[in-house]
Amino acid sequence: MDQQTFFLILAIGLYFAAMIAIGLYAARKNTDLDDYMLAGRDMKPSVAALSAGASDMSGWLLMGLPGAIYASGLVEGWMAIGLTVGAWVNWKVVAPRLRSYTEIAGDSITIPSFLENRFRDDTHVLRIVAGLLILVFFTFYVSSGMVAGGKFVESTFGPDSFYAQGISINYLTGMIVVAGITVLYTLFGGFLGASLTDVAQGLLMFLALLLVPVFTIVTMGGWDAVVEGVRAADAAAGGGVDHFSLFRNATLIGVLSSLAWGLGYFGQPHIIVRFMALRTPHDAAVARRVGIGWMALSVFGAVMVALVGIAYFQANPGTTLEDPETVFLVLASILFHPFVAGLVLAAVLAAIMSTLSSQLIVCSSALVEDLYMLRGRRGSPRTMVWLGRIGVLVVALVAGLLALNPEASVLELVSFAWAGFGAAFGPVILLALYWERFTSWGAMAAMVTGAAVAWSWSAASADTWEWFGLYELLPGFLAALLVGVLVSLVTRRPDHVQTRIGDEFTASVAATTRPAPAVRP
Repeated sequence: MDQQTFFLILAIGLYFAAMIAIGLYAARKNTDLDDYMLAGRDMKPSVAALSAGASDMSGWLLMGLPGAIYASGLVEGWMAIGLTVGAWVNWKVVAPRLRSYTEIAGDSITIPSFLENRFRDDTHVLRIVAGLLILVFFTFYVSSGMVAGGKFVESTFGPDSFYAQGISINYLTGMIVVAGITVLYTLFGGFLGASLTDVAQGLLMFLALLLVPVFTIVTMGGWDAVVEGVRAADAAAGGGVDHFSLFRNATLIGVLSSLAWGLGYFGQPHIIVRFMALRTPHDAAVARRVGIGWMALSVFGAVMVALVGIAYFQANPGTTLEDPETVFLVLASILFHPFVAGLVLAAVLAAIMSTLSSQLIVCSSALVEDLYMLRGRRGSPRTMVWLGRIGVLVVALVAGLLALNPEASVLELVSFAWAGFGAAFGPVILLALYWERFTSWGAMAAMVTGAAVAWSWSAASADTWEWFGLYELLPGFLAALLVGVLVSLVTRRPDHVQTRIGDEFTASVAATTRPAPAVRP
């Protein structure tokens, strides 16, 4: 094992140890199922914000976005714009109301239980359907994270790796290591453990995304040299690409598809559950500033990584970049000491693992709180915590079996799951929070319609109709919204109990509009 490999493994090993230590620390605070699934609704806004951001971005922020912009220019940045705007709106319009309403509606700790309590659905059908949708979509989502982890480790420490020599780790071993450590700290730490590790992972990602472009700019002699390098690369490519243009080679369907990703935020259970965990609805304002600030700077850093990478490799033709998605990793390995480069590599693992842990907790809550608890029997607090841990393990094992195939497409799985959640749950959450006339039948119809349209649209071919090339989230979201409204208008109005809950919620929302006392971030 050479010196470079030693320092890389040392840095990543320290990162793994830190994540496990945080998970074990959080385990001491989990006394009942509410603690395990929602941290007792006592999460500081800064923790909730960074946790939501880290669990949202995944490896796309450090590899996917820089790689796309490196290859095609800022025209690929429309998705980043859509996601940033969508995240801001989500914190603004959903977070405070969801925090208030979930507590009033039976102190709900999951999205399916909130929907059941919101509509007083004694049949439990709404809760079961929502829970099953979460399990199906998230099992594939978790599997995609495991696939990404295995591929990353293999590309980093495999026999032909640019980053490390003298060691050979295959896909299966890498997948088991990444998934195993994530499951370990999530299994014991629960929601709090996942959230605290998300904070550490989010800060690591943030620092890495700022350090790499800054050091590259300094190495090249300033920003003017970067601009010249990018212009030279565009000229060498024959003028077909303008890396500084948002509109070169853009299409209407492409731009709408990219911006539509922002609609997905309203229905992502692993993100909006952070809203439910806040100490008070007032905390949402502080969390929004922290979270969107982190996101805007991180996205800016990812864009800068791509641009400085283009200039660097243009100015150093002896150094090649075979895969644009590795621009972040290759620059780090060239510019930094191997130990620091190892920490940068750990930032990519952090992006993958933070999303994976959050999804495991939501799947566990769907199994235990939304399906198992319908039996009508509740065990002791200790028993319920262990049931939650068993839920994490079961979902991880199923997802792991699906991830045994290294040829699985991570991007396609993530894209489909994001669209499915956004279309199935996004309109339902918005209507449940803002429209008192919304009924349980309307919610059921909207969920099924959103999921069905998203699936069928993704399966359709753009060769049949040009607009089938549109990202399935947008038509699925709009169809679910329309069906939810129409079905609610033709079904019975909410009963007096549901109306009373709505009145309590309205009073609670009115209270949140008053000036709030200062809170600790």
